[in-house]
Amino acid sequence: MKKIFASVACAALLIAVLTSCGQKTGSTRTPEELTQMYSQAITESGGEMVVHNPVITQANSEDDMNAMILESMGLKAEDMTAFAASGSMMSVKAYGIAAVMPAEGKEEAVKAGLQGFIDRQKSSFETYLADQYAVAENARLETLEDGTVVMVMCEGSDDVFDQLRSAIEA
Repeated sequence: MKKIFASVACAALLIAVLTSCGQKTGSTRTPEELTQMYSQAITESGGEMVVHNPVITQANSEDDMNAMILESMGLKAEDMTAFAASGSMMSVKAYGIAAVMPAEGKEEAVKAGLQGFIDRQKSSFETYLADQYAVAENARLETLEDGTVVMVMCEGSDDVFDQLRSAIEA
């Protein structure tokens, strides 16, 4: 009887392990593939602002200006496995787009950094430029099914967000 019980328990455990291995827990792409995909998606979806604010990736994030933009967006290299972002240091437009695969256990840090960026933009434009305050107010910050954190703050943010999500989830 003990052998039968032990066999059934082992079988149940084995089924549970095998079932959990098949569940989707994140992207199966390499960090390089994610970075390329994010960069291309932002470039294609970001419109006019990306022309003036080229996409930042790991490859060009060491540049002083790019490092300042990432810092202003609340992003830290050690919190990200892969990323692409576009933002401006000029304060005449509420603008920023980012797609980030957080490092293990860093999703909340990434989201907090990006939310802080959104909040600072809202505060900056609240009494300065009403139209840009509305842009910041309508910013989107969400985690996609594969674990990618996406932040979009620009004119037409809903359309840009949907385009980014479609490109990332394709």
